[in-house]
Amino acid sequence: MSRAHGFPCRTAAIVLAVLALTGVGIAQSGQALGAETWGGLVIAPEHRCAPYDRDDYPYSSSVEAEIVAAMGGRIYGPYTGRYYLSTRRTDIEHIVAVSEGHDSGLCAADQTVRRRFASDLLNLTLAAPEVNRCSGAGKCAHDAADWLPAVNKCWFASRVIAVKLKYSLTVDRDEAFALQRVLSDCTSTDIIFTNLEASAPTTSPATEPARSASASDVLALYDDNRNGRITCAEARSHGIAPVPRDHPAYPFMRDGDGDGVVCE
Repeated sequence: MSRAHGFPCRTAAIVLAVLALTGVGIAQSGQALGAETWGGLVIAPEHRCAPYDRDDYPYSSSVEAEIVAAMGGRIYGPYTGRYYLSTRRTDIEHIVAVSEGHDSGLCAADQTVRRRFASDLLNLTLAAPEVNRCSGAGKCAHDAADWLPAVNKCWFASRVIAVKLKYSLTVDRDEAFALQRVLSDCTSTDIIFTNLEASAPTTSPATEPARSASASDVLALYDDNRNGRITCAEARSHGIAPVPRDHPAYPFMRDGDGDGVVCE
């Protein structure tokens, strides 16, 4: 596994500060809290102080490309550790759900703050529709007390805290318990990118074996001229440039300087 550094946030420092606090921790046995704040967050039940309208929290679809760029060009779902061949297979996901943010304090905010929250990269990632939406085991509008990702729990918990601190949002008691349980086992809050196994294509047509379904999918998505290779022009037209070594398209591209990134 590899860890990303330089993602646009200060979550590691925030979490270390939270864990260093004394006297405001949450008792693991479920007994009463000793203070009305935790890690700088006010502890309070969620409260809908004004009607919720999803249209009050708009964002541009262009943020999707910014999310991919922030993850080094990877189309990646950090909740599951899965890579995707196209953003057509993912949703834009709010780490602190919009409705939860509304009920945690944004109901009293003006439209400018609501718009900023909805498009803030600190609170955005990618997720498959079945993970993001309100069906089955989807995250929907749940907070950490009711839902945690299978992968990147430490990163997720630290992002929740960072977003709530930035927008002065409250945390309810169950959520604070859940976040502290996660963070107590963390040694890092960096996002973890799971290893991606990809085989480079054979260059000789006479000896080329049948391609795997995944390779066929990659070429179907990005190889517009159907010559078995992917050019930088094609990568840019699909919004995946620059292309790092662990991106599914990389084995089908030429890395002239051998630095592990194509189309810088």
